[in-house]
Amino acid sequence: MCGRYASTRSADDLVAEFDAIGPEFDEPLRPDYNVAPTTQVPVVRVSASRGGRVVDSLRWGLVPSWSSDLSVGARMINARAESVATKPAFRSAFARRRCLVPADGWYEWSARPDGPGKQAWYLTREDGGSCVFAGLWEVWGSGDEKVATCSIVTTDALAPLTEVHHRMPLLLPRERWAEWLGESPVDADALLAPPSPEWLAGMELRPVGSAVGNVRNNGPQLQAAVDRSTPVPLDTLF
Repeated sequence: MCGRYASTRSADDLVAEFDAIGPEFDEPLRPDYNVAPTTQVPVVRVSASRGGRVVDSLRWGLVPSWSSDLSVGARMINARAESVATKPAFRSAFARRRCLVPADGWYEWSARPDGPGKQAWYLTREDGGSCVFAGLWEVWGSGDEKVATCSIVTTDALAPLTEVHHRMPLLLPRERWAEWLGESPVDADALLAPPSPEWLAGMELRPVGSAVGNVRNNGPQLQAAVDRSTPVPLDTLF
């Protein structure tokens, strides 16, 4: 799963990186080193009214339009690639409302082979580039109660990421952004294909400290490498 990640780029940086028209919101984006479910997150989507890509701010945790309330979103932060085209909660968004979720990297936790507790990891690009997740977006409610929400698509992890977790976000290299956004034609199987082994070889798997397990903690110190001999207590996770 992908339940925590980092997103620190400004709206202007995202507009430039994704060749977008401009942000769909007025509030400045603040660096978030510990993005948690149900918070507002930046995404890149295609706006028909503006005629191109825009940077938008959506609530993380997709809420289907037919849902009775927003609370279901907390359980819909991820959409499995294996069922996203058929599951009622996601199939409409997959067909018509796909987006890109920019990130600096994401966090995972693995069992420790040498004892109790969990090891926290930060997964990021060795070259400092973006980790762009395949996303879906949806609109719930109407009028003043209208809320736009999103989910991150996940897939089976591939080496070297299997060292940390059996799932990973569906990562999209730059050459696949247009296809995911529906700007160029591609079939569903190709849309959901994982990145190449060569691209994944450029990932860094960095052991980090236990502080990231608490949503109240934030800042670049969460991404500092630590000695793997220090376990993460189970009661600090989520």
